[in-house]
Amino acid sequence: MILPVFFSQLLTAAVAGCGTMVASPHPDSQHAPVRQDSTYINPVFEPILADPSVIRDPHSGYFYAYGTQDNWGDGQGSRLIPVLQSANLVDWQVVGQAFSSKPTWKSNGGLWAPDVNYVDGKYYLYYAYSTWGDPNPGVGVAIATKPTGPFVDHGKLFTSEEVDVPNSIDPFYYEEAGKKYLFWGSFSDAPTQGTYVVELADDGLSVPDLSRKIKLAAGDFEAVLIHKRDGYYYFFGSKGSCCDGANSQYHVLVARSERLMGPYLDKAGNPITARGNGTLFLKGNDKFAGPGHNARLITDDAGTDWFIYHGIDRTQGKVSSGASRRMLMLDKVIWRNGWPEIAGEAPSTTPQRVPFFQ
Repeated sequence: MILPVFFSQLLTAAVAGCGTMVASPHPDSQHAPVRQDSTYINPVFEPILADPSVIRDPHSGYFYAYGTQDNWGDGQGSRLIPVLQSANLVDWQVVGQAFSSKPTWKSNGGLWAPDVNYVDGKYYLYYAYSTWGDPNPGVGVAIATKPTGPFVDHGKLFTSEEVDVPNSIDPFYYEEAGKKYLFWGSFSDAPTQGTYVVELADDGLSVPDLSRKIKLAAGDFEAVLIHKRDGYYYFFGSKGSCCDGANSQYHVLVARSERLMGPYLDKAGNPITARGNGTLFLKGNDKFAGPGHNARLITDDAGTDWFIYHGIDRTQGKVSSGASRRMLMLDKVIWRNGWPEIAGEAPSTTPQRVPFFQ
């Protein structure tokens, strides 16, 4: 059986005779336990929660994390977008999976890179549907009335061939001034490669005009995330190999713009529509390989921003199923002269102060 990090720590503390957490009074995993000590160490969940999306439920105050479909090697098969719950971004437990069966609008593939948002009183899950090397992956959307699902599929938004963007995966939803947008894109060398944005219909369930897409970044980026702060839109994107276990070369770069639709420039003033540009934000270190594909930044009640992403322990690169052991990671964001930074530009490996939530 695979145990979340907090549970293994709880057992250790109990043996030592001085527990550090209060266990949930609901053994059926309806509520995550609450940590009483003040520090944590990466990872915050293992063995796998790849390509995470994290939201705070406006009703309960709990955080929910969603990840790419993966076989964790625990005998339970491939989870169709696992769902985790936490009270503090640090102590997570599994509460289910988003789908009971795969959507039917594609004949084969996995459900990748979910992006979950609270939209018009419901929970919208945008996801990629793809195989490795898929010539025609696509993006779909599903809706639920609660964060744990079940999510009811509403079908595809588009396939790569329909939108004329190769490797159309990694969706990211953004809403501003009453309009809904979808960002997406992944690695490609094709002439139409890149990360794009297009306006969605008012209900967020279709794209009225696929031809109105706008290119924001070159095809060496994927896993786009947009974060607005102090008059700038920040583009976070990942480059390098995501899924080679301990040899993964994933890393995160950043650029910014005064307009949602760009142009996005790195710190040196170079546009990220040209390959090779972007300012380094996060890279691997001696302990963790391939950090990247981050969730939205979460601001705690003390005003600190937190960066949630996946990374791979170099000593345990894969699980028994062969899947890369992409664990859930957490680090504080430092803002300096209008640019975000992670201490040391790498995942933390020592005890860090937990986020503050009242």
